This record gives sequence, C-alpha cells and structure tokens, in this order.
Amino acid sequence: MPEPYYRDDTITLYHGDARDILPTLGLTADLAVVDPPYGETSLDWDRWPDGWPTLISEYTRSMWCFGSLSMFFKRHHEFTDGGWKMSHGVIWEKANGSGFATDRFRGVHEQVVHWYQGPWGEIHTDVPKVAYSGPNKSARGNMSRTTHTGAIGAHTYTDDGTRLMRSVLYAPAPRRRGGHPTEKPVGGLLDPLIRYGCPPGGLVLDPFAGSGAVLDAARLAGRRAIGIEGRADYCQMAADRLSALTLDFGGVA
Repeated sequence: MPEPYYRDDTITLYHGDARDILPTLGLTADLAVVDPPYGETSLDWDRWPDGWPTLISEYTRSMWCFGSLSMFFKRHHEFTDGGWKMSHGVIWEKANGSGFATDRFRGVHEQVVHWYQGPWGEIHTDVPKVAYSGPNKSARGNMSRTTHTGAIGAHTYTDDGTRLMRSVLYAPAPRRRGGHPTEKPVGGLLDPLIRYGCPPGGLVLDPFAGSGAVLDAARLAGRRAIGIEGRADYCQMAADRLSALTLDFGGVA
C-alpha cells in the first residue's frame, strides 16, 4: 500500500502513476472524473497514458472523461476495448479559447463524455436541476404525443419551478498564476458532473488529479475522493489547496 501524499477525513491523494498505484488500493469508486493528457501537442506533459481506460474499468462502472472531439475519435477503440459504453456528453464552454490557427473556428469548448459499464439501469444518475422563471407548465392530460418519441400514457405534471440542467455548461477556465495549465472550474462544471454520477457520501476517483480541482469539488459536494497524480509539483499544489480549505472551513465540505 503506497503512502498517501495528502490525506484528510474525505480526501486521499497519491503521488505516482495511476497504472501502478490503482491495483494496490483495492477500491471500488462510484464515479471517475478523468481529465487525461489528450496527446495532441508537443508539450512534454501532453502524453497519452496508454491503457488507462481499461485500467479504470476495473475500479468503477461510471466515468466522465474530458477530451476534444479528435481525441475521442482517435482513442475510441481504447474505451470500447475496455468495455466502456458511451451514454451522452456535455459541452464545456470556457469563454476564451486557445490556439493560433486562423483556418478554423476559434475553439472555446471541450467535450465531457459520460461512459458506463454494465446495465444502464444499475448506474447512478441524478441530473442537477436549475431554477426556471418562465410560464407554469403544470398539466393534466389523457395522452401526450410528440413526433420523435411517440405516445406517452395518461399523466399529470406539476411544475416545481425547476428544469433539468442543460447540456452546455458555461464556466470560465480558472486563471491562477503558476497554477495547472488545464485546471477545470469547480462550481460551474465539476460540481454538476459529480452530483450527476456519484451519490452523496459516495467515492469519486481521479487518476490524473493535477492541482486537485476534482478532489476539491468532490469534498465541497459532500463526496469522498481519491486522487493520483504523477508530478510531485502538482501533488504539492493540490495538497496546499486542500489543506487550505481544511483550515478555512474546519474540514467541513
């Protein structure tokens, strides 16, 4: 059993390669939230870790994975070979994009795709809801029919003033001086993904933890989390972040 780099009441962080560490932990996670290197640039840290989708399939049956469209096309077989089935995805709109290409639209979004193992009915799903201020849609009817879904039997609908969260999530990318170059925002992005796929008190796994954003989001959402990060400087960044939260809030998520 490896020694944790950081640990508190709900979070454990390990330093090392997830492919080496995960088999030693004996865990089963409710959800993985994975932001792997996409392997699309010449940057030294942007190297796709071969085999990770199959490895993760041994420890959870539900996973959100960040990536570009080209990444998912190129690596699709690695997911399916690992037994993963795609359910749906959301778009993260991140305000200012990056890149210097002038022969295509400016990229200001990334895909986040949900994958699962086994029967869909056994996967925990709870779509977050948002407040709605439009007309009250409460209705009672004998039959409902739409052209693309067919008939729905007699039903009653009471409008509770909320709607399912939409599949395009706007959340500006964090801009921390000296921070992780691909850090994801907690409140507007990671929080709803975690609440969707992990029950309260459940366990979230992040095999590429970076500066600890997923671990941070899981704890704030009332979930436990285990993270693994290969770079010592990012482990320290995550540990500083998480220990600061513990001091500020007394360890209460």
